[in-house]
Amino acid sequence: MKKSGASQRRPASELISERISELGDWRGKTLGRMRKLIKEAAPDVIEEWKWMGTPVWSHDGIICTGESYKSVVKLTFAKGASLKDPARLFNSSLDGNVRRAIDIREGEEVDDTAFKALVLQAIALNSSGKPKPSKKAK
Repeated sequence: MKKSGASQRRPASELISERISELGDWRGKTLGRMRKLIKEAAPDVIEEWKWMGTPVWSHDGIICTGESYKSVVKLTFAKGASLKDPARLFNSSLDGNVRRAIDIREGEEVDDTAFKALVLQAIALNSSGKPKPSKKAK
């Protein structure tokens, strides 16, 4: 599969802004709002563009991805199963052992404070991770 040279040279933040603008409807507004909350919670977050056009926010590892579909904006937390979610924001991918996701439908709102708390927890979890010794090294 051939990669687009143009997107490889452009900053991820620019590509994410372009995606938000291209959506042009409630999905773009929602993705933009969630991006803003992530940056408010973690001003030094790294924005990446992976997997043929998926916005990714990282800090010592992936925090979450932001995908848009016809009827939902999905924020998937890479290690969501390990995060405390007292506000019960996670409403998708609940059966897995690692990831958890928040599906946001048109007209739905996500609690800003609870969402930022999840972002900060994800960062803390990523930062606390120590490299695991290889199985061969004993």
